[in-house]
Amino acid sequence: MVDNFKNKKEISKKLKERAIFEGFTISGIASIPGSSRIKMRTRALERWLSNNYHAEMKWMEAERRKNISSLLDNAKSVLCVGFNYKNSQNHNSYFKVGKFSQGEDYHKVIYKKLKNVGKWINQEVPDCNWKICVDTSPLLEKAWAEESGLGWIGKNSNLINKKNGSWFTLGFLILTKDLVPDKPHQSLCGKCDICIDLCPTKAIVEPFVIQSDLCIAYHTIESREKTIPKKIEENLNGWVAGCDICQDVCPWNKAVPYNNTSETTPKNWIQNLNIESLNWDDDTWKKNLKGTTLKRIKPWMWRRNIEANLRNKG
Repeated sequence: MVDNFKNKKEISKKLKERAIFEGFTISGIASIPGSSRIKMRTRALERWLSNNYHAEMKWMEAERRKNISSLLDNAKSVLCVGFNYKNSQNHNSYFKVGKFSQGEDYHKVIYKKLKNVGKWINQEVPDCNWKICVDTSPLLEKAWAEESGLGWIGKNSNLINKKNGSWFTLGFLILTKDLVPDKPHQSLCGKCDICIDLCPTKAIVEPFVIQSDLCIAYHTIESREKTIPKKIEENLNGWVAGCDICQDVCPWNKAVPYNNTSETTPKNWIQNLNIESLNWDDDTWKKNLKGTTLKRIKPWMWRRNIEANLRNKG
């Protein structure tokens, strides 16, 4: 029994180390079905949905999101990883684009790295099946990342890590092997309400709760409405794709190390996005958007977002 635990502990340690070797910034392991906090986070999701705070994002209603075991038969553990996307070249000129989307499409970056981890598992633990999940999968991503000790869910609803702040995207490898879990992270937001106070549209309606139809990021990325509501439009202040305000003001993000790899290096057109982009045709937009996560924002939406900003620049 002792030898079996030692073996599990060794495999768990090596697995997390392999994730770092493949280019992830942080890694941790959680056991399935998880502690009571997973149930707490599931109930919080249900309340959020019942208030219709997800607006048009109907995919958030998927029942499978509440049960990680539905994603892989005999699931016993999950490797959670964080990929730091903060690059020293991140900046915006005339129009602003969220840092998470300025480099390569993080979905593909994370998937490729996790696939390499999976190949390592095939060699080291051949009796273990695995499944890769990124944020396109019906999974309580931040809850499981918190459960694995990667960080805590902050009052702005982002996952925050003591060393890396919230400038990272998440990935998951669900496993059929029973591994040694890490200790769930405790919240370190304390009495700080800076993100709540400085959100220009008051989208953080209470600590940890975002009302999507008040959020600049939601309206510039997810909303398919032909026009942006006046209250949002008046507070865009240059944002045309996403919004980093609640992260920029977070004290935990003041001294985050950079990840200056080719994967995170901002595209030249993003750094120099200006009023001339209104003259781009759909083919030009599609060419520029190729290989980025920004292709979720269709050309007509870019024009909508840019025009909304121009109406309020003075």
